[in-house]
Amino acid sequence: MSTNGHSAQPEQLDVLVVGAGFGGAYQLYKLRKAGFSVKVFEAGSNLGGTWYWNCYPGARVDSDFHIYQFALEELWKDWEWTEHYPGQKELANYFAYVDKKLDLSRDISFDTRVTAAHFDTTTDRWVVSTEAGRIVHPRFLVLCTGIGSKPLSPDIKGLDTFQGATHHTALWPQGGFDLAGKRVGVIGTGASGVQLIQETAPVASHLTVFQRTPNFALPMRQKKIDSATQTRMKAEVYPILLRRREQTFAGFHYEFTPRNLSDLTPEGRYLTFDDLWTRGGFHFWLGSFLDILTDENANAEAYAFWRKKVLERVHDPEMQRKLAPEVAPHPFGVKRPCLEQQYYEVYNQPNVDLIDLQQNPIAEITPKGVKTADSVEHELDVLVLATGFDAVTGGITQIDIRGTDGTLIREKWGKSLSTYLGMTTANFPNMFFLYGPHGPTAFCNGPTCVELQGDWIIDCITHLREKKYTRIEPIKAAEDAWVEQVNAIFSVGLWDRSNSWYIGANVPGKPRQSLNFTGGVPLYFRLCRESAEGGYTGFALSGTEGTDGPTDSESA
Repeated sequence: MSTNGHSAQPEQLDVLVVGAGFGGAYQLYKLRKAGFSVKVFEAGSNLGGTWYWNCYPGARVDSDFHIYQFALEELWKDWEWTEHYPGQKELANYFAYVDKKLDLSRDISFDTRVTAAHFDTTTDRWVVSTEAGRIVHPRFLVLCTGIGSKPLSPDIKGLDTFQGATHHTALWPQGGFDLAGKRVGVIGTGASGVQLIQETAPVASHLTVFQRTPNFALPMRQKKIDSATQTRMKAEVYPILLRRREQTFAGFHYEFTPRNLSDLTPEGRYLTFDDLWTRGGFHFWLGSFLDILTDENANAEAYAFWRKKVLERVHDPEMQRKLAPEVAPHPFGVKRPCLEQQYYEVYNQPNVDLIDLQQNPIAEITPKGVKTADSVEHELDVLVLATGFDAVTGGITQIDIRGTDGTLIREKWGKSLSTYLGMTTANFPNMFFLYGPHGPTAFCNGPTCVELQGDWIIDCITHLREKKYTRIEPIKAAEDAWVEQVNAIFSVGLWDRSNSWYIGANVPGKPRQSLNFTGGVPLYFRLCRESAEGGYTGFALSGTEGTDGPTDSESA
């Protein structure tokens, strides 16, 4: 044995999966079933990915219960949800159920953070190292690090001097943290901020919200789900709903209205908007008119309707101005709206203050609290950083991953993001990633994305085994063409009119570009299938099992 407690001879694997959320769990189950030797390394202490780490008060999914789960009948037939939009604790229980049913943990190393992965061109294997010094040599590396696994903390003067408790929503204490009776400050009003704010306001002695940009939040319409309803759904529509995910833009069971706003009369437009609003969830965003995200006039009308609905719920004119300004700070829907339950009513409470950072920015953090530009010191017991993530790419680039020429992936993508099919990148052979850069990621229901991409990856690795290839990597020309296509589709929309994490604008120094495929799920997976059906066009397949290294490359 070596001094670090691991075998002196590195473990040889067919596949190493990094991350044990939806994506990692699915890869493990399906790859193991296909006969591959596979292990999962997970930095957390349990399954769940984002639902392990994000355990702050109010954490909740924004997809309907019946599609936010694995589409495997052996799982859904015996599982029952309690709410239409399940909370973090219920999702953690779901992962425990999945683990027991599929016996996943026996092949997962928890509390194991991958720090480096270097490709060995002499063996066509990855050399993967962990924080604790464990080394494994997988043939294939599958990164399931997710959309938000690198929390982003603000660079604010004096942040380390605050004498109260400071917690990032994505790194919340696993045992919980009681906010009742405390003076709480929350920086950020993205999804995690909105969820935490509406849970905290009723129990905090005082809540101060520091808002940079108002969130165009939509009504969740939360409700309890009874056993009889689910029994009927499983017998009648579950398989249909789960198959339907592949057919809609965002992997939900509903789709954009197949009309433009201008096709209807003003009365027809209003009634359609009102119906979508009443349905709740993302219907008003992703079930609305086709031109909402591409036409400025249509978008402005959607914002005006949204604003009218919000103003009805907020009493104070100054609060109305901050939360729903007359002139939209950016087009509706080009920054991710979140779902809320009583978020706007919070600002009618006398114990809640809202600081508009556009007019009154934070000057510094002091030992007692937050001092704003007007020299007012907001004294706090707890400071919550709801400041989001280095999203989509950050979970991958935070690892020391080096390709065939020794280039770090963070250096390659630091100049300009480039992938092929949103699952691979040139000069990094035998490496796949899902629910990540240039996939439909931010615009797709999570389980939908990881299962569809996951099946493509598993089929690809199976094809290589059958053909006895040891190496696959995208051709640079195919990668360049994919990037061009991603950018061309992106340019049609209004996405670039905001400083959102969709385009990396929330991270200082990060290139401003499309991080996602914005053409929708059906188009994305048609393009992926076309490559596979053509023998993996756009890829170079090489090497032969049993040799010491690769043979001459050949295009598939």
